[in-house]
Amino acid sequence: MRGNVIKIERTSSRSGAVEEPAITAKGYQLADPAHGKHKHHADHATYVKTLDEAATLIERGFSLWMGAKGKRASLIAPKSLRIVRQDVALVD
Repeated sequence: MRGNVIKIERTSSRSGAVEEPAITAKGYQLADPAHGKHKHHADHATYVKTLDEAATLIERGFSLWMGAKGKRASLIAPKSLRIVRQDVALVD
């Protein structure tokens, strides 16, 4: 049996940290470019449950909040993100 694994990576992480998409109680938090310079405001946030949904929005120009242990999450522009899709064998 096969399945897809999606990873979203920052192309240049802050030094000393491996950043991951930040997940909240509402899901992965993204920012809609339609809100211009106010897109980073919490009241304009878009939340999705899966990385697959996040990847789709990033491909449409949304930014993604990413963080690392001990580092505050920051908003990363889609041009600074890489979406990695892998087809993997699933264990039964």
